[in-house]
Amino acid sequence: MTAAAPAAESKDGARFAVAVLTAMNLLNYMDRYVPSSVKDLVKADLKLTDEQTSLPLMAFVLVYMCASPIFGSLADRVSRRVLLASGVALWSLATGAAAFATGFGTFLLARALVGVGEAAYATIGPALLADFFAPARRNRVLTIFYVAIPVGTAIGFSAGGWIGLHHGWRMAFLVCALPGLAAAALAMKIRDPGRGASDEGDVAGPSVPWRHALGQLARNREYVLVVAGYAAVTFAGGAMVDWFPAFLSRHRGFDFEKADHMIGLAVVFGGLGGTAFGGWFADRLRTRNPYFALSGATMLGAGVCAVVAVTAHDVTVITLAAFATQFLMWCYNGPVNAVIVNCVPSALRTRAFALSIFTIHLLGDALSPVVVGRISDKTADLPGAMRLVPATMLVGAIIWLVGWRTLADRRPRAA
Repeated sequence: MTAAAPAAESKDGARFAVAVLTAMNLLNYMDRYVPSSVKDLVKADLKLTDEQTSLPLMAFVLVYMCASPIFGSLADRVSRRVLLASGVALWSLATGAAAFATGFGTFLLARALVGVGEAAYATIGPALLADFFAPARRNRVLTIFYVAIPVGTAIGFSAGGWIGLHHGWRMAFLVCALPGLAAAALAMKIRDPGRGASDEGDVAGPSVPWRHALGQLARNREYVLVVAGYAAVTFAGGAMVDWFPAFLSRHRGFDFEKADHMIGLAVVFGGLGGTAFGGWFADRLRTRNPYFALSGATMLGAGVCAVVAVTAHDVTVITLAAFATQFLMWCYNGPVNAVIVNCVPSALRTRAFALSIFTIHLLGDALSPVVVGRISDKTADLPGAMRLVPATMLVGAIIWLVGWRTLADRRPRAA
């Protein structure tokens, strides 16, 4: 075998991993937001309150964030591809199980189990990708990986809403569950390059106990600021995707299918464009801490556009504002996760993602859909509750802009 053959094999293995993990990320978010696309159909059939329609998402997020640290530890002792395959298979089966719910309790249980499966994937996937690529290439690779989020979310909303309207909400869950089983089989074919394989001078040592990992991460100011801003933005995003379609249909004259369709298009085109643009432009900025600068500035713009989206009454203005919000809101995806990957040593990387997942969901979308639902139930003012969306976007923007201005300049070396 020539010297070029192993290099070509390694490159092909990296491309295969990107393709499979990106597909998993798409399915992850498709399955995650099917319940939001059929919220009012489930509410009517199972006779739920507004607050109850958001509790399954809260249960999913709570289980997801609590299981993430567990998988962060397991990844140090169990094959990462086995954990990935098991996680994808479990969340797909749990998504399908929701179709057989007979009441609030069984629906809640099925959605909670989705969180166990997704925790395995979301904790391990980005860290595994980082081991295939050098630091200067990670923002580009993670941008490809995170482009799948708006696409998957849009499919969940658009396909889920259409299937729910024409074939019933139960069929929407069954159809969205099937592709994950194929993805689980593909996960077993990913070659694990080993921790720290692409980090020059960073030889992965033994696993770090959680008590030591927490201390190291808490003292890492770059990590703390990026995750704090991420939590605020996740709060806003969780409330928006769960409640914006219902808000439009109840208070702005959109019918059910049109509201789901518009949100789906805004997420896929705005999110796809924003994620791609943010990842591309962040690598071309010449300012200090370009990943923080790009994320903070675009989130500031997203917050302003979200104010318009939740206060305007004209359909055209709302639609344009929603698209602009989605475009600017998704620009942070690649850069922020590149910061998390690059600001910690390889031995801490999986745990850094596990703690990030736990934190952003504990303080973010585990709370926001239920908070909005509770305010709506208590005040009969869903439009007023929706103003939490732009407010928390602006909080996230401010935190990231503080990181931009106060942290020592840190840029990955050119590839």
